[in-house]
Amino acid sequence: MIQLSICSVLLGVLLDFCFGDPHWMPHPVVWMGKGISFGEKKLRQCFPKTERGTFIAGIFLAVLLPLISFGISSLVLWIAYRISVWLWFLIHTFWSYQILAARCLATESSKVYRALQANNLPLARKQLSWLVGRETKDLSVEEVTKACVETVAENTSDGEIAPLFYLLIGGVPLSFFYKAVNTLDSMVGYRNETYEYFGKASAKLDDICNWIPARLSAWFLIAASFLLSLDGKGALRIYFRDRRKHLSPNSAQTESVAAGAMSIQLGGTHIYFGNIVEKPTIGDAIRAAKAEDIQTANKMLFVASILFAVVVGGGMLLVAIIL
Repeated sequence: MIQLSICSVLLGVLLDFCFGDPHWMPHPVVWMGKGISFGEKKLRQCFPKTERGTFIAGIFLAVLLPLISFGISSLVLWIAYRISVWLWFLIHTFWSYQILAARCLATESSKVYRALQANNLPLARKQLSWLVGRETKDLSVEEVTKACVETVAENTSDGEIAPLFYLLIGGVPLSFFYKAVNTLDSMVGYRNETYEYFGKASAKLDDICNWIPARLSAWFLIAASFLLSLDGKGALRIYFRDRRKHLSPNSAQTESVAAGAMSIQLGGTHIYFGNIVEKPTIGDAIRAAKAEDIQTANKMLFVASILFAVVVGGGMLLVAIIL
């Protein structure tokens, strides 16, 4: 059964690389998002509108949604297994494919790249706004480029290697638990007036769940930088120097590798929901960032993902077969 589960996950990786997420296909993350919106509305009504009450309401949402996601997927897979192991394999493979986001991330970031190549800065800003939480309307060409590189680097962990990590160690139910946590953070984990207290538990849980995957992602991105003939030594140097230079304990892990591999500087001050957020810079501004760096980040994403699937997934499969 373990061998079958790992094979299912690796097949899901291949399907994601080939097809991505067609917009017409129902996606579990969409339902998670609807659940978060519904839960936030109801929980805010149930608890006192004080800092403490809002914080407790946020804890309930941070705990309940991941557990519900885990429970529903476990139940469906259990029923499928009772009917046929091959029906279980089919559903597990399909959900593994859906929970991974390498192709989708590359597709969406490439839209920003193409807009910049066409000298259409307003379109590039608009395309970027779908990928990041910061305000994009006043960003320069270089700022748009760096923001896109940052989100590809960060989501190499959040959108690909972290869910793949949880798929391999706990199957679809554990990856759904993780994805619910990550979706919560992306929707309510902000430090602003609306979510300062309500989203605190979700943001902290996301930090915990991403601690190991972010560091694994960094090392596989370093390996990818060497394989792609980028500045691998620079990636290592900046990683060790700047991997903690972020408000998040995890984001700079992968961003520092990307900055070092491309000899550019990331981070700095950004605007979120009208508020200026001061962030430290990551990397050295040896050269200005250019649109092609977005595609380089995508190449690093795919190579790191393949390496992780082959080394970790393949290694686990080999051990399972031997034992």
